[in-house]
Amino acid sequence: MVRIKKKVLGKQTYYYLEHTLREGDKIWKKEKYLGKCLPKNIEEVKKRFLSEIYREKWYPLLDKIKENFSKEQKQVPKIAKEKETETFIIRFTYDTQRIEGSKLTLRETAGLFEKGITPKAKPIYDVKEAEAHREIFYDMINHKKDLSLQTILYWHKKLFENTKKEIAGRIRQHQVAISGSKFMPPFPAEIYPLLREFFRWYAGNKNKLHPVELSALSHLKFVTIHPFTDGNGRISRLIMNFILHKHDYPMLNIPYEYRTGYYNALERSQIKKLDSIFMQWLFRRYVKEYGGYVKD
Repeated sequence: MVRIKKKVLGKQTYYYLEHTLREGDKIWKKEKYLGKCLPKNIEEVKKRFLSEIYREKWYPLLDKIKENFSKEQKQVPKIAKEKETETFIIRFTYDTQRIEGSKLTLRETAGLFEKGITPKAKPIYDVKEAEAHREIFYDMINHKKDLSLQTILYWHKKLFENTKKEIAGRIRQHQVAISGSKFMPPFPAEIYPLLREFFRWYAGNKNKLHPVELSALSHLKFVTIHPFTDGNGRISRLIMNFILHKHDYPMLNIPYEYRTGYYNALERSQIKKLDSIFMQWLFRRYVKEYGGYVKD
């Protein structure tokens, strides 16, 4: 949280921004001098201040991950890369579906994809949506064009066309609530204007923001619009990985075991309207996942 601090010297008051950072047991503060009076655009100044801190703290780590990941990938045989991709898809599909309530286990997901074994006594729609998600994932990593509403609607249609045809590829026209969340998604009449705003924002920032930041913010902004009756989280996580893959960064899985922290970060960002909360959570998760590429 960025706070405004005052320092009084004699009869003069000076203003600063202060942000406290914690890394393990270490705590330190960052300050930015504002002047003798507060700027009128103080909220924008706060955002820029946070952005500067993130760039200083996270970007070198994220870029180191990409650099060493790219070096490693050049040495990996094609057949091994294909195996790595399939292994990631199994885990990612399991976790992204499990977060949304799927009953399939990781072993069952692997058996389904690798051997075509349909799990017994499990909901058939969980099986069909897992199979559809795998197909969409391969479409996503091979997609040459940039992100668009048409692409996202296609992914959503493919995900649900064999289980929930009435909502597949369709923007919702009714109000929804998120179970267990204090955040209320936008009303139906707001969705198309918000989607147009989202794609304008994406077009204006895709070549300006750091790719990992772009992926985090795209995930957050899209899931906050919540344009579908179901599948908003899964599509948002596909968007996140589409951006990472497009910029040659390793893709990110959010394990089911981390769902509480993940949901809390999303909800706090949505309620407080502070993108930095979720972005900071995702940066931490990304560096933790790929910390091996940071070590020299």
